[in-house]
Amino acid sequence: MTFTGKLLTTVALALASVPAAAQVPPFPSTFQSQEIAANGTILHVRVGGKGPAVVLLHGYGETGDMWAPLAASLARNHRVIVPDLRGMGLSAHPEGGYDKATQGRDIAAVLDSLKIGKFALVTHDIGNMVGFALATQHPDRVTRFALLDAPVPGVGPWDEILKNPLLWHFRFGGPDMERLVAGRERIYLDRFWNEFSADPKKFDEASREHYAKLYALPGGMHSGFAQFAAFDQDAIDNRAWLATGKRLTMPVLGIGGAKSFGPTMALVMRFAATNVSEGVIADAGHWLMEEQPDATVKMVVGFLDAP
Repeated sequence: MTFTGKLLTTVALALASVPAAAQVPPFPSTFQSQEIAANGTILHVRVGGKGPAVVLLHGYGETGDMWAPLAASLARNHRVIVPDLRGMGLSAHPEGGYDKATQGRDIAAVLDSLKIGKFALVTHDIGNMVGFALATQHPDRVTRFALLDAPVPGVGPWDEILKNPLLWHFRFGGPDMERLVAGRERIYLDRFWNEFSADPKKFDEASREHYAKLYALPGGMHSGFAQFAAFDQDAIDNRAWLATGKRLTMPVLGIGGAKSFGPTMALVMRFAATNVSEGVIADAGHWLMEEQPDATVKMVVGFLDAP
């Protein structure tokens, strides 16, 4: 059996082992899910709609499922591509490759497989970091780039951001930490959903149950910790790109929750891009799509569809 065949078999077994999960907002029935071989791994990808392409990249504590309300709105006028990142959700869990440059190449390979040339990017949390790597690798393909509420390693005030004691989880990982959270995935994830929201009740019980089950799949927490462990390499890679004097020139929108990153999201991106606008979502913390979905969808759609 080929390497790709083995990965497809592994993914199929993982899909079969997923227990019936609590309901999160569903994608429209017109969306189709598929497993796409990309850059030596297999990504679970949802695709729907027609028109200019938009790629939605999720972050930690969630999967591509977080984007369902935005995907439904965008699919009226766009072809929407929503992967689960390497090692997260229903994508395969390879041992390595969690630096964001490698994951940027994952997404490029998915788009090549779908025969998509140019595309807009909408990203959140770790998705910001993967999207940034992808945009630096293929600036000629990215038409617009909206980043939601998370820093980018090595860009702007990264070293100051690292001093925030709430971000202790950036250095939390390894075999002993995996043993600590095994069977307690929900407890660990509740900490993120509670501490990084303006109102924890906005991250509802159905969503918590759904994501906790996915992160409890074999390899789920190991892969999640690996995303954070790669931050040092990500910062090195991004600073090397900045040192060349290059900057992103496509329109960029930095969106922050008023009780989280707020205007800092745009501030960060002004260190790496020349055409940056600022958006702040009122009464929201980090989890913009859960806390204020209507306002977030309106802001993102308005940006993507601007002349």
